[in-house]
Amino acid sequence: MSLFSYNNLKKILFKLDPETAHSIAGLGLRAVSHCPTIQNMIKNQNFVTDPIIQQTIFGRNFQNPVGLGAGFDKNGQYITAMPTMGFGYTEIGTVTPMPQEGNPKPRLFRLIEDQSIQNAMGFNNKGSDYMLERLDKLYFLDYPLGINIGKNKLTSEENALNDYEILFKAFKNYGDYIVINISSPNTPGLRDLQNESFIKAIFAMAKEITSQPVLLKIAPDMEAQDAIDLCNVAVEAGAAGIIATNTTIDYSLTDSSQKQDFGGISGALLTEKSYQLFRAIAKELYGKTLLISVGGIDSAEEAYRRIKAGASLVQVYSMLVYKGPALIKEINEGLIKLLQADGYKHISEAIGADWK
Repeated sequence: MSLFSYNNLKKILFKLDPETAHSIAGLGLRAVSHCPTIQNMIKNQNFVTDPIIQQTIFGRNFQNPVGLGAGFDKNGQYITAMPTMGFGYTEIGTVTPMPQEGNPKPRLFRLIEDQSIQNAMGFNNKGSDYMLERLDKLYFLDYPLGINIGKNKLTSEENALNDYEILFKAFKNYGDYIVINISSPNTPGLRDLQNESFIKAIFAMAKEITSQPVLLKIAPDMEAQDAIDLCNVAVEAGAAGIIATNTTIDYSLTDSSQKQDFGGISGALLTEKSYQLFRAIAKELYGKTLLISVGGIDSAEEAYRRIKAGASLVQVYSMLVYKGPALIKEINEGLIKLLQADGYKHISEAIGADWK
Protein backbone atom coordinates (compact mmCIF):
# COMPACT_ATOMS: atom_id res chain seq x y z
CA MET A 1 0.00 0.00 0.00
CA SER A 2 1.51 3.35 -1.02
CA LEU A 3 1.33 6.46 1.13
CA PHE A 4 -0.92 8.02 -1.48
CA SER A 5 -2.73 7.08 -4.62
CA TYR A 6 -0.71 8.23 -7.60
CA ASN A 7 -3.81 8.05 -9.79
CA ASN A 8 -5.48 10.65 -7.57
CA LEU A 9 -2.36 12.81 -7.51
CA LYS A 10 -2.05 12.51 -11.27
CA LYS A 11 -5.54 13.95 -11.72
CA ILE A 12 -4.38 17.07 -9.91
CA LEU A 13 -0.99 17.31 -11.60
CA PHE A 14 -2.50 16.84 -15.07
CA LYS A 15 -4.65 19.93 -14.53
CA LEU A 16 -1.44 21.94 -14.26
CA ASP A 17 0.99 22.99 -16.96
CA PRO A 18 3.45 20.08 -17.39
CA GLU A 19 6.47 22.14 -16.42
CA THR A 20 4.71 23.43 -13.31
CA ALA A 21 3.73 19.87 -12.37
CA HIS A 22 7.37 18.81 -12.80
CA SER A 23 8.50 21.57 -10.45
CA ILE A 24 5.94 20.56 -7.82
CA ALA A 25 7.06 16.93 -8.01
CA GLY A 26 10.62 18.13 -7.56
CA LEU A 27 9.69 20.15 -4.49
CA GLY A 28 8.09 17.05 -3.02
CA LEU A 29 11.24 15.02 -3.58
CA ARG A 30 13.41 17.69 -1.99
CA ALA A 31 11.09 17.84 1.01
CA VAL A 32 11.24 14.06 1.46
CA SER A 33 15.04 14.11 1.28
CA HIS A 34 15.09 16.46 4.28
CA CYS A 35 12.93 14.11 6.39
CA PRO A 36 15.01 10.97 7.01
CA THR A 37 12.22 9.10 8.82
CA ILE A 38 9.74 9.59 5.99
CA GLN A 39 12.45 8.97 3.41
CA ASN A 40 13.38 5.63 4.94
CA MET A 41 9.73 4.65 5.25
CA ILE A 42 9.05 5.32 1.56
CA LYS A 43 12.32 3.70 0.49
CA ASN A 44 11.38 0.54 2.38
CA GLN A 45 8.16 0.48 0.36
CA ASN A 46 9.67 1.13 -3.06
CA PHE A 47 13.27 -0.06 -3.16
CA VAL A 48 13.77 -3.59 -4.46
CA THR A 49 17.04 -5.46 -4.46
CA ASP A 50 18.07 -9.09 -4.54
CA PRO A 51 21.37 -10.84 -5.31
CA ILE A 52 19.89 -11.98 -8.63
CA ILE A 53 19.67 -8.38 -9.93
CA GLN A 54 22.72 -6.83 -8.26
CA GLN A 55 25.70 -6.01 -10.46
CA THR A 56 29.13 -4.43 -10.14
CA ILE A 57 29.60 -1.95 -12.97
CA PHE A 58 32.36 0.66 -13.21
CA GLY A 59 33.52 -0.61 -9.82
CA ARG A 60 30.22 0.30 -8.15
CA ASN A 61 27.45 -1.89 -6.76
CA PHE A 62 24.18 -1.36 -8.62
CA GLN A 63 21.56 -2.91 -6.33
CA ASN A 64 19.05 -3.05 -9.15
CA PRO A 65 19.36 -2.31 -12.89
CA VAL A 66 16.64 0.37 -13.21
CA GLY A 67 17.85 3.97 -13.26
CA LEU A 68 16.40 7.41 -13.75
CA GLY A 69 17.13 8.78 -17.21
CA ALA A 70 18.72 12.20 -17.71
CA GLY A 71 16.43 15.22 -17.99
CA PHE A 72 14.44 14.99 -14.77
CA ASP A 73 17.16 16.08 -12.36
CA LYS A 74 18.87 18.71 -14.49
CA ASN A 75 20.61 20.41 -11.56
CA GLY A 76 21.40 17.53 -9.21
CA GLN A 77 18.74 18.57 -6.71
CA TYR A 78 17.04 15.21 -6.16
CA ILE A 79 19.92 12.73 -6.03
CA THR A 80 19.41 11.62 -2.44
CA ALA A 81 15.69 11.11 -3.05
CA MET A 82 16.12 8.70 -5.96
CA PRO A 83 16.61 5.52 -3.86
CA THR A 84 13.31 6.46 -2.22
CA MET A 85 11.68 6.15 -5.64
CA GLY A 86 13.19 2.69 -6.04
CA PHE A 87 15.89 3.51 -8.59
CA GLY A 88 19.15 1.56 -8.48
CA TYR A 89 21.05 4.54 -9.87
CA THR A 90 20.42 8.00 -11.27
CA GLU A 91 21.70 10.16 -14.09
CA ILE A 92 21.73 13.93 -13.60
CA GLY A 93 21.81 16.69 -16.19
CA THR A 94 22.05 17.51 -18.98
CA VAL A 95 24.43 20.11 -17.56
CA THR A 96 26.15 22.78 -19.69
CA PRO A 97 29.21 24.89 -18.86
CA MET A 98 27.21 28.10 -18.42
CA PRO A 99 23.68 28.47 -17.04
CA GLN A 100 20.97 28.81 -19.66
CA GLU A 101 17.21 29.31 -19.68
CA GLY A 102 16.47 26.84 -22.44
CA ASN A 103 13.91 27.32 -25.18
CA PRO A 104 10.86 29.60 -24.96
CA LYS A 105 7.76 28.30 -23.15
CA PRO A 106 5.55 26.38 -23.62
CA ARG A 107 8.09 23.64 -24.28
CA LEU A 108 6.71 20.57 -22.53
CA PHE A 109 3.55 18.77 -23.69
CA ARG A 110 1.62 15.68 -22.62
CA LEU A 111 0.39 13.38 -25.38
CA ILE A 112 -1.99 11.73 -22.96
CA GLU A 113 -3.74 9.30 -25.25
CA ASP A 114 -0.31 8.04 -26.33
CA GLN A 115 1.16 7.94 -22.81
CA SER A 116 3.99 10.05 -24.16
CA ILE A 117 5.73 13.37 -23.63
CA GLN A 118 6.99 15.90 -26.16
CA ASN A 119 9.66 18.26 -24.90
CA ALA A 120 11.67 21.10 -26.35
CA MET A 121 13.35 22.13 -23.11
CA GLY A 122 16.74 22.97 -24.63
CA PHE A 123 19.13 22.01 -21.81
CA ASN A 124 17.67 24.48 -19.32
CA ASN A 125 19.96 24.23 -16.28
CA LYS A 126 21.93 26.27 -13.77
CA GLY A 127 25.32 25.43 -15.22
CA SER A 128 28.35 23.43 -14.15
CA ASP A 129 29.35 25.61 -11.18
CA TYR A 130 25.95 25.13 -9.56
CA MET A 131 26.07 21.39 -10.24
CA LEU A 132 29.49 21.16 -8.61
CA GLU A 133 28.12 22.92 -5.53
CA ARG A 134 25.33 20.35 -5.34
CA LEU A 135 27.72 17.42 -5.72
CA ASP A 136 30.07 18.82 -3.07
CA LYS A 137 27.20 18.70 -0.55
CA LEU A 138 26.64 14.98 -0.99
CA TYR A 139 29.62 14.00 1.17
CA PHE A 140 29.13 10.29 1.86
CA LEU A 141 26.73 9.41 -0.94
CA ASP A 142 26.99 5.69 -1.68
CA TYR A 143 24.81 5.51 -4.76
CA PRO A 144 25.69 5.05 -8.45
CA LEU A 145 25.56 8.37 -10.26
CA GLY A 146 25.98 9.36 -13.90
CA ILE A 147 26.51 12.91 -15.15
CA ASN A 148 25.07 13.86 -18.54
CA ILE A 149 26.88 16.74 -20.27
CA GLY A 150 26.09 18.95 -23.26
CA LYS A 151 27.20 22.13 -24.98
CA ASN A 152 25.59 25.52 -24.50
CA LYS A 153 23.08 26.61 -27.13
CA LEU A 154 25.13 29.63 -28.19
CA THR A 155 28.34 27.63 -28.58
CA SER A 156 29.02 27.04 -32.27
CA GLU A 157 29.64 23.60 -33.69
CA GLU A 158 33.24 24.62 -34.34
CA ASN A 159 33.73 25.45 -30.65
CA ALA A 160 31.69 22.56 -29.21
CA LEU A 161 34.77 20.63 -28.12
CA ASN A 162 35.72 23.53 -25.85
CA ASP A 163 32.45 23.19 -23.94
CA TYR A 164 32.93 19.47 -23.45
CA GLU A 165 36.53 20.06 -22.36
CA ILE A 166 35.30 22.41 -19.63
CA LEU A 167 32.79 19.81 -18.47
CA PHE A 168 35.23 16.88 -18.46
CA LYS A 169 37.60 18.93 -16.32
CA ALA A 170 34.81 20.06 -14.00
CA PHE A 171 33.40 16.59 -13.30
CA LYS A 172 36.46 14.36 -13.58
CA ASN A 173 36.34 13.62 -9.85
CA TYR A 174 32.58 13.29 -9.52
CA GLY A 175 30.05 10.57 -10.19
CA ASP A 176 30.62 7.10 -11.57
CA TYR A 177 30.32 7.79 -15.29
CA ILE A 178 29.92 10.70 -17.70
CA VAL A 179 27.57 10.74 -20.69
CA ILE A 180 28.24 12.77 -23.83
CA ASN A 181 24.90 14.14 -25.03
CA ILE A 182 25.05 15.09 -28.70
CA SER A 183 21.70 13.53 -29.52
CA SER A 184 19.10 15.89 -28.06
CA PRO A 185 16.94 17.45 -30.82
CA ASN A 186 16.41 20.64 -28.82
CA THR A 187 19.76 22.38 -29.24
CA PRO A 188 20.28 23.63 -32.81
CA GLY A 189 23.05 21.74 -34.60
CA LEU A 190 23.73 19.37 -31.71
CA ARG A 191 22.84 16.21 -33.62
CA ASP A 192 25.22 17.30 -36.39
CA LEU A 193 28.00 16.38 -33.96
CA GLN A 194 27.02 12.73 -34.36
CA ASN A 195 29.78 12.19 -36.88
CA GLU A 196 32.99 10.17 -36.95
CA SER A 197 35.36 13.12 -36.80
CA PHE A 198 33.76 14.69 -33.72
CA ILE A 199 33.38 11.36 -31.95
CA LYS A 200 37.07 10.55 -32.39
CA ALA A 201 38.07 14.02 -31.24
CA ILE A 202 35.90 14.14 -28.14
CA PHE A 203 36.91 10.71 -26.85
CA ALA A 204 40.58 11.43 -27.50
CA MET A 205 40.19 14.61 -25.47
CA ALA A 206 38.29 12.84 -22.70
CA LYS A 207 41.07 10.27 -22.27
CA GLU A 208 43.57 13.09 -21.73
CA ILE A 209 41.44 14.68 -19.00
CA THR A 210 39.60 12.05 -17.01
CA SER A 211 39.80 8.41 -16.00
CA GLN A 212 36.03 8.32 -15.56
CA PRO A 213 34.09 5.93 -17.82
CA VAL A 214 32.67 8.08 -20.64
CA LEU A 215 29.58 6.91 -22.51
CA LEU A 216 27.87 8.11 -25.69
CA LYS A 217 24.11 8.67 -25.90
CA ILE A 218 22.65 8.41 -29.40
CA ALA A 219 19.46 9.47 -31.16
CA PRO A 220 16.79 6.98 -32.28
CA ASP A 221 16.31 8.63 -35.67
CA MET A 222 19.49 7.38 -37.31
CA GLU A 223 19.52 4.56 -39.84
CA ALA A 224 20.52 1.39 -38.03
CA GLN A 225 23.77 0.89 -39.93
CA ASP A 226 24.78 4.52 -39.42
CA ALA A 227 24.16 4.15 -35.70
CA ILE A 228 26.14 0.91 -35.56
CA ASP A 229 29.05 2.50 -37.44
CA LEU A 230 29.03 5.54 -35.16
CA CYS A 231 28.93 3.42 -32.02
CA ASN A 232 31.80 1.28 -33.32
CA VAL A 233 33.84 4.43 -33.87
CA ALA A 234 33.02 5.59 -30.33
CA VAL A 235 34.02 2.27 -28.75
CA GLU A 236 37.25 2.13 -30.74
CA ALA A 237 37.95 5.72 -29.63
CA GLY A 238 37.50 4.80 -25.97
CA ALA A 239 33.79 4.91 -25.13
CA ALA A 240 33.03 2.84 -22.02
CA GLY A 241 29.45 2.32 -23.13
CA ILE A 242 26.53 3.30 -25.33
CA ILE A 243 23.15 4.65 -24.17
CA ALA A 244 20.35 4.17 -26.69
CA THR A 245 18.23 6.16 -27.17
CA ASN A 246 17.37 9.82 -26.76
CA THR A 247 13.98 11.26 -27.81
CA THR A 248 12.65 11.02 -31.37
CA ILE A 249 11.65 13.67 -33.90
CA ASP A 250 9.53 11.18 -35.83
CA TYR A 251 6.25 13.08 -35.51
CA SER A 252 4.46 10.57 -37.72
CA LEU A 253 4.19 8.32 -34.67
CA THR A 254 1.13 10.20 -33.40
CA ASP A 255 -1.98 12.05 -34.51
CA SER A 256 -2.46 13.61 -31.08
CA SER A 257 -4.09 17.03 -31.02
CA GLN A 258 -1.32 18.04 -28.60
CA LYS A 259 1.45 17.10 -31.01
CA GLN A 260 3.91 19.87 -31.90
CA ASP A 261 6.21 20.22 -34.90
CA PHE A 262 9.27 20.68 -32.68
CA GLY A 263 10.89 18.94 -29.74
CA GLY A 264 11.53 15.29 -28.99
CA ILE A 265 8.95 12.61 -28.20
CA SER A 266 9.47 10.10 -25.39
CA GLY A 267 7.30 7.56 -23.63
CA ALA A 268 5.18 4.79 -25.13
CA LEU A 269 5.42 6.15 -28.68
CA LEU A 270 9.18 5.67 -28.54
CA THR A 271 9.13 2.09 -27.19
CA GLU A 272 9.41 0.09 -30.40
CA LYS A 273 11.61 2.57 -32.28
CA SER A 274 14.05 2.70 -29.39
CA TYR A 275 14.04 -1.06 -28.94
CA GLN A 276 14.67 -1.83 -32.60
CA LEU A 277 17.65 0.53 -32.82
CA PHE A 278 19.02 -0.71 -29.51
CA ARG A 279 18.71 -4.29 -30.72
CA ALA A 280 20.55 -3.52 -33.94
CA ILE A 281 23.39 -1.86 -32.04
CA ALA A 282 23.53 -4.61 -29.43
CA LYS A 283 23.74 -7.34 -32.06
CA GLU A 284 27.01 -5.73 -33.15
CA LEU A 285 28.37 -4.44 -29.85
CA TYR A 286 27.15 -6.85 -27.14
CA GLY A 287 30.22 -8.15 -25.32
CA LYS A 288 32.38 -5.30 -26.59
CA THR A 289 31.07 -2.49 -24.38
CA LEU A 290 28.47 -1.70 -21.73
CA LEU A 291 24.99 -1.07 -23.14
CA ILE A 292 22.20 0.90 -21.49
CA SER A 293 18.70 0.96 -22.96
CA VAL A 294 16.20 3.79 -22.49
CA GLY A 295 13.04 4.78 -24.32
CA GLY A 296 9.45 3.85 -23.51
CA ILE A 297 10.24 1.18 -20.92
CA ASP A 298 6.99 0.72 -19.01
CA SER A 299 7.04 -2.80 -17.59
CA ALA A 300 9.23 -5.63 -16.35
CA GLU A 301 8.58 -7.43 -19.62
CA GLU A 302 9.88 -4.51 -21.68
CA ALA A 303 12.92 -4.08 -19.43
CA TYR A 304 13.61 -7.82 -19.73
CA ARG A 305 13.36 -7.61 -23.52
CA ARG A 306 16.08 -4.92 -23.49
CA ILE A 307 18.21 -6.97 -21.08
CA LYS A 308 18.02 -10.09 -23.25
CA ALA A 309 18.96 -7.90 -26.22
CA GLY A 310 22.14 -6.82 -24.40
CA ALA A 311 21.33 -4.09 -21.86
CA SER A 312 23.16 -4.33 -18.55
CA LEU A 313 21.11 -1.39 -17.27
CA VAL A 314 17.86 0.30 -18.27
CA GLN A 315 16.50 3.78 -17.63
CA VAL A 316 13.00 5.15 -17.10
CA TYR A 317 11.69 8.70 -17.15
CA SER A 318 8.58 9.63 -19.15
CA MET A 319 6.57 6.56 -18.18
CA LEU A 320 6.84 7.68 -14.54
CA VAL A 321 4.52 10.55 -15.44
CA TYR A 322 1.79 8.12 -16.41
CA LYS A 323 2.39 5.18 -14.08
CA GLY A 324 3.95 6.78 -11.02
CA PRO A 325 6.77 5.68 -8.69
CA ALA A 326 5.25 2.22 -8.21
CA LEU A 327 6.46 1.44 -11.74
CA ILE A 328 10.07 1.07 -10.60
CA LYS A 329 9.15 -1.44 -7.90
CA GLU A 330 6.96 -3.34 -10.37
CA ILE A 331 9.79 -3.54 -12.91
CA ASN A 332 12.36 -4.79 -10.41
CA GLU A 333 10.04 -7.33 -8.79
CA GLY A 334 8.92 -8.47 -12.23
CA LEU A 335 12.51 -8.86 -13.42
CA ILE A 336 13.31 -11.13 -10.49
CA LYS A 337 10.34 -13.34 -11.36
CA LEU A 338 11.18 -13.41 -15.07
CA LEU A 339 14.80 -14.33 -14.40
CA GLN A 340 13.76 -17.10 -12.03
CA ALA A 341 11.11 -18.41 -14.44
CA ASP A 342 13.77 -18.76 -17.15
CA GLY A 343 16.09 -20.59 -14.79
CA TYR A 344 18.69 -17.84 -14.46
CA LYS A 345 20.57 -17.52 -11.20
CA HIS A 346 21.86 -14.02 -11.99
CA ILE A 347 20.94 -11.19 -14.34
CA SER A 348 24.34 -11.52 -16.05
CA GLU A 349 23.17 -14.82 -17.54
CA ALA A 350 20.20 -13.08 -19.19
CA ILE A 351 22.07 -10.03 -20.48
CA GLY A 352 22.56 -10.58 -24.20
CA ALA A 353 20.74 -13.92 -24.13
CA ASP A 354 19.45 -13.18 -27.63
CA TRP A 355 23.02 -13.37 -28.94
CA LYS A 356 24.40 -16.24 -26.85
